[in-house]
Amino acid sequence: MGAGKRGVLTAAVTVVCAVTVLAVPGTAFAAPTPPPGPGTTASVTVVTSDVELEAVRKKLDTLYRAAAKATDEYNAAEEKARQQTAQVVRLAKKIVEGREKLDDLKDRAGAAAAAQYRGGGLPPEARLVLSDDPQEFLDGAGRVRQEQHATKGLLGEMTRTQRDLEEYAEDAREQMRELEAGRKVKAAAQKRIERQIEAAEKLEAELEQEEKERLARLERQAAARAQATWLSSGVLDELTSKATAQGRKAVAYATAQIGKPYQWGAEGPNTFDCSGLTSQAWLAAGKTIPRTSQMQWQHLKRVDVEDMRPGDLIIYWADASHVGMYVGDGVMVHAPRPGRTVTLAGAGSMPILGVVRPDPAAG
Repeated sequence: MGAGKRGVLTAAVTVVCAVTVLAVPGTAFAAPTPPPGPGTTASVTVVTSDVELEAVRKKLDTLYRAAAKATDEYNAAEEKARQQTAQVVRLAKKIVEGREKLDDLKDRAGAAAAAQYRGGGLPPEARLVLSDDPQEFLDGAGRVRQEQHATKGLLGEMTRTQRDLEEYAEDAREQMRELEAGRKVKAAAQKRIERQIEAAEKLEAELEQEEKERLARLERQAAARAQATWLSSGVLDELTSKATAQGRKAVAYATAQIGKPYQWGAEGPNTFDCSGLTSQAWLAAGKTIPRTSQMQWQHLKRVDVEDMRPGDLIIYWADASHVGMYVGDGVMVHAPRPGRTVTLAGAGSMPILGVVRPDPAAG
């Protein structure tokens, strides 16, 4: 790479550092070669070293991991918005039903008042006292008690209905406030995702095709080293558990998506992000699980790596920002990052936080 190009690459890396959430300690870049002075001719072509490309690889990894974390926040806000919207709809339905009920109660109360007016405007007790017929008096006493009980019940039901309406309205207002707050969280996460991806794409765009190929090779080598280290621990020696029927269906769905592009926030059918792939795979198997990798880590049953079976979900990185599905023989399927497609990879090719099982009850 020439002197001017190296300067552009170094400048790009500097810009990337400024927007990166997670810094990579100890990463350094070689200073650009000074341009030839006046009257001189450059006679040596400087090539980007593997050391420099390795630093670029680590920086890209950091950027895409930051984007993945923001994607989890975006997905969580999206899922919460769906739930809150559904709750607002349910409350609105209750409010409509409550108003109809209250109108009916008011009509019934009005009818009772009209009947009393037609009876001469005297309350039932007064008409009873004025009766000369003993039997009529006894029959009337029973009716008075029934009417009093009915009137009291009617008024009580009207009061309860009115109170319910007020509670429904307040709950709906609270849900709308939370929905608006969630929209702001979602918008902020989207900006962070786009900023990180834009910085990564800008950095990659400064590389020549040959350098991109070498960078891809370095990525594969780094993954292979991590996988080899994981396998050398002897973890596969203990992996004897077989998939459940649901697990096999989930694996079949996930592996059928191989080759489809990564897209943050996507749940298929044509594009996926990491947790979109795993959640949809298990939905296809008849099991609803949380939408994001962090929620999957928090809410699904955790199992030891040694007890892992096909269909289990492997959660990666300390912040649970990535997830893949174990398919057996030390391999998992996942949607890696922007610019990549759903693919198979070594289960130990990234730092494993833990393993969760969507169908713990199935033997």
